Amino acid sequence: MENDEFLKVALNAAKKAEEIILHYYQKGTQVGYKTDSTPVTLADTESEKVIIETIRKVFPDHGFLGEETGVSNKESEYVWIIDPIDGTKNYIRKLPFFGTQIALVKNNEFIVGVSNAPALRELMYAQKGKGAYLNKRKVNVSSISNIENAYLSYGNIKYFNERGNLSQLTKLASKVKACRCYGEFWPFHFLASGKIDVVVEAYTKICDVAAVACIIHEAGGKVTDIEGKPFTIESQSIIATNGLLHQEVLSYFS
Repeated sequence: MENDEFLKVALNAAKKAEEIILHYYQKGTQVGYKTDSTPVTLADTESEKVIIETIRKVFPDHGFLGEETGVSNKESEYVWIIDPIDGTKNYIRKLPFFGTQIALVKNNEFIVGVSNAPALRELMYAQKGKGAYLNKRKVNVSSISNIENAYLSYGNIKYFNERGNLSQLTKLASKVKACRCYGEFWPFHFLASGKIDVVVEAYTKICDVAAVACIIHEAGGKVTDIEGKPFTIESQSIIATNGLLHQEVLSYFS
């Protein structure tokens, strides 16, 4: 029952953030830049603020790791990981592929995940032991077990090149039935609902993928880093699959 309350609050926070995000999406907003040269808007900062305020009102002792506000109370047993707008660059250019990511971690275990894509009208969520849902409909990963029939989504090519994994990605891409670079949270929604079978990202931030990691697991899939190590809040790469293909996909990067 405790996890039910966590999910309820996370969904409420995501909906409050949605109002702010869609307001600026329609109206337009000034763009600034962070120290790492990535863009940030008022929608990012204001929506993260309302997410944290909404959660903190119910769970004042919980910790937070926010894309825009950083870390607070990180020693707490419970830590919320938040990216108010995953896909800010898309958001700025009026592309609809952006979404709010909210996850809850308990002792390094992902127990709640919410991924809300308001412009696409997709709300995906999960909680430990209760399955994954898309717009209130339960979803599951695919049953594809042959890599030659698999659909693959991969992340930014430059990070594969920087890691020295570009040739391995090319070999994997030449083996599967189809490959695309969907970007942001979008391929994970596809994976959790059985539309594609493999997602590989050579570099990622935990705020971007914590929620979808929980969702993929609850949809019946498997998530590790690109080296096959358990996926944690310290991970900086991700391989997510339907589970059946995981070991074979990992073999390309070992």
